[in-house]
Amino acid sequence: MDSSDLYYIKQRFVLGAYPALTQVSVPDASSPDYIPIIVYKARAFLALNDPDSALALIPEDTDNVALRAVSAFAKGEEGLEALRDLCVEVEGEEFTWEIEVVQVLAATAFMRAGEVEEAVETLSGADRAGDETCAILSQIYMSLSRPSVAQKILTSALKATPDSLVLQQAEAVLSLVTAAQGLSGEPYSPAISFYTEQLANPSVSSAAVLVGRGIARIMRGDLSAARSDLEEAENILTRAQSKPGMGEVLAAMTVTAGLGSGKRGEAEELWSRLCSEHPSHPMVVDLSTKAELFDSCAAKFQLPPRAVASA
Repeated sequence: MDSSDLYYIKQRFVLGAYPALTQVSVPDASSPDYIPIIVYKARAFLALNDPDSALALIPEDTDNVALRAVSAFAKGEEGLEALRDLCVEVEGEEFTWEIEVVQVLAATAFMRAGEVEEAVETLSGADRAGDETCAILSQIYMSLSRPSVAQKILTSALKATPDSLVLQQAEAVLSLVTAAQGLSGEPYSPAISFYTEQLANPSVSSAAVLVGRGIARIMRGDLSAARSDLEEAENILTRAQSKPGMGEVLAAMTVTAGLGSGKRGEAEELWSRLCSEHPSHPMVVDLSTKAELFDSCAAKFQLPPRAVASA
């Protein structure tokens, strides 16, 4: 059973409260929580695009597979082969949380490298799928526009561990994808219910949860409430001086302003800020590519001769 400290650390990690996790103290090496806390703290740094701080936490002479996986992941493409080797090393071993960390980080790295089949194979081939394994696998299938497969994975996993926070979080994301109604009959209600429940927890301050609920409210047309959530998320990230995650906030705020009446100027200002501060954000890349394609086609278009009526 996890200690109370480790329980709350895992909770913060799942809910995306990464800045707070980076401030967590690492216990003495003799503590049973020593390695798990290093893993979660290092993964929080990785989520904040700070691989150097993550690597600084990993003992150089460690033989723990979870720590080695974190180290390999932090090295980006250079660590892919090391992650493949670790997957082979743990294959056939008795399932532990360390092995799950190896599989999850390896699959995540493969996805980032565009190796989708290898990512799915890494998680699907596990002898026993843990909760995070199922959650990540379901999100991969969502990204492949196969929500029915994602739903099947989550339904089976939730039957075994219905109180698993990481599975509930994945189910909320699936609700955003499918506009699930839940028992209330209102679209996106499972997502809104989950995010609202987590926001009521005074021990967690998460911009990611606020963005999730804000997006669900945008989809339901509740723009005023969505705007409130997104502004609060922006304030959390600003206070934490955290740039990662701000792109998602600005993108959602741009959509909210654009959908609102008489907000075109504000939407353009937010869009300009998103483009300048987060040029690699998927929304910016997608729209920029389409704009370039339009300009290219427009440049090639020639007006036909003006029609002249004949006598």
